[in-house]
Amino acid sequence: MQNGAAREATLTVRGPVSRPAAALAVVATLAALILLAALHGLSPEFNPSWRMISEYALGHYGWVLSAFFLCWAAGTWALAFAIAPAIRTPAGKAGMVLLVLAGCGEALAAFFDVNHMGGHAIAGILGVFGFPAAALLLTSSLRRTEPWRANARALRCLAHLSWISVALLAASLALMTVQLRAANGGHLPRHAPKSLPAGVLGIAGWADRLIVAANCAWVLLVGWRAIQPRRPA
Repeated sequence: MQNGAAREATLTVRGPVSRPAAALAVVATLAALILLAALHGLSPEFNPSWRMISEYALGHYGWVLSAFFLCWAAGTWALAFAIAPAIRTPAGKAGMVLLVLAGCGEALAAFFDVNHMGGHAIAGILGVFGFPAAALLLTSSLRRTEPWRANARALRCLAHLSWISVALLAASLALMTVQLRAANGGHLPRHAPKSLPAGVLGIAGWADRLIVAANCAWVLLVGWRAIQPRRPA
């Protein structure tokens, strides 16, 4: 039993990760979060409770939004490069592909904003739906591997929070659409109102931001642990 456990531990720690790439993932992801926080102050006309992050492109600081998406993508891609040597399971390799595609979606959003709905929709599909699947698959591969073993529970929680936040966004958008239609005589307004009518629950914006927070937190935890010195098997 002990020899088997030792053999398993030796197998799980084989393959060094790239600490510089992991550090870049942490720095780029933190920069993305700072830029997103700045947008709330720069464009207060977009109520964060029900306006989507992508709608900041309609304001005066669309370039800040583009920088946010580019930093987000850089962090995702850097993390993929950093942990690639530690991924050996089929599920983990599938997760790596999805993580790279999620980064592609985040980068595409910097160039295809809400004024380019076709490209923006593709970016959303890759980023919003690709990342939760990637996080779940990669977590299953990393949870028995140093240096992530000690944070396996936190990684699982963040991976699950990622897809839960997507489900919450879908549900809150559907509810707000139904309520807006009812408040406007059965028709949706052609343009976003300055404020929601009475009786309309606006939480979709917070759900949208929860997606970013959950995804970035997972990247930060994986990246930060990758930077730490690895203990011997």
